[in-house]
Amino acid sequence: MKSPLLSLPGAVPAEGRDEGVAAHYGDLFREQRALAEGDGFVDLSHRGVIAVSGDDRLSWLHLLVTQHMTELPPGRATEALILSANGHIEHALYLVDDGETVWAHVEPGTRAEFVAYLESMKFFYRVEVADRTEDLAVVHLPAGSIAEVPPGVVVRETPHGRDLFLPRADLESFAASHGPAAGILAYEALRVEAHRPRLGFETDHRTIPHEVGLIGSAVHLQKGCYRGQETVARVQNLGKPPRRLVFLHLDGSEVLLPGHGTPVRLAADGEEGRQLGFVTTAVRHHELGPIALALVKRNVPVDAPLIAGTTAAAQETVVEP
Repeated sequence: MKSPLLSLPGAVPAEGRDEGVAAHYGDLFREQRALAEGDGFVDLSHRGVIAVSGDDRLSWLHLLVTQHMTELPPGRATEALILSANGHIEHALYLVDDGETVWAHVEPGTRAEFVAYLESMKFFYRVEVADRTEDLAVVHLPAGSIAEVPPGVVVRETPHGRDLFLPRADLESFAASHGPAAGILAYEALRVEAHRPRLGFETDHRTIPHEVGLIGSAVHLQKGCYRGQETVARVQNLGKPPRRLVFLHLDGSEVLLPGHGTPVRLAADGEEGRQLGFVTTAVRHHELGPIALALVKRNVPVDAPLIAGTTAAAQETVVEP
C-alpha cells in the first residue's frame, strides 16, 4: 500500500520489502539522530494489521504461537512466531491485547498467508480473524518520545518505542502534528544497532529461533505444545544451533554497503575463501558508521576478522556459539 506521507517534502520512496513508505525525507542522519533523541515518528503503514477477537482469542493463539498468551494482560506488548513443523520461522507477530481484541502487525507481504493460516486453524474456537490493513496503519514513536497519542488509538509499548495502530485516514493529520517524519532507513539503522532480527532479512527458509536470538523475547520455553516446539526443545536441551547472528563493524572507506546475501568469509582466507555466512542487513549509522547484521556458521571464531564481499568487517557476538 502506498502511503500518503510520500507526498511530504523530501520524501524518497523505499524499495524492495519496504516499498510503499519513505526510505528517508532528505537527511538520513538527521532523521536517525531525531529518533535516537525521542523525537518524530516513523511511517510503518506498509505493514499488515491483523485483529483477533472473541472469548477464546488468547487460549487459541496460545496453541499456535511460540509465546505464552493465556495470561497476557491488556496493554502489555509481546511478540511471537509461527514455526513450521521442523521449527523454521514462518511468521513474526508483534502483539498487544486491549482487553477485547489482540492486535498484531506483521511484515509487508505476509498478511494474506498469515490470515489464511489463522482461518484454517479456527475449528470450534470462539474467535474472529480480521485483516484490518485497509483501515489501520502502524506508526512508530521512538523510545523517549513524549508525543501525545490520539484518543482511542491502540498502543503497543516496548523498550524501543511505541507502535500505534492509527486510523489510516488520519495519517496526514498525525504527521502534521507529530513531526519530524523519519524514514524506514533511520528506523532500520537503530534496529541493527539494537541487534534486533527481522523476518525475511535475518531469517531464511531454514532459520530457527535460537540462531537469531529470539528465545525469551518471542519464544517462551515453559509453555505447552505448538508446531515446531520439538526443534526448539531439542536445541535448547541437547545442542547448539547450526548458525548464529553476529553484529559487524564494516570498513568505513567503502562507498557501497554489502547487500543482503553478500557472502561472509574469514579475512585470512580472502575473497576466494569458503563462505561461512551472509550479510542480512547493512546500514549507515549516524554514530557507528557502516554496520551490519550477518548470519554465520556457529563454529566461526568469535574474534576472527571477517570480510563481507570485499569489505573488511570486525564482529561482535549477538548469539553465543
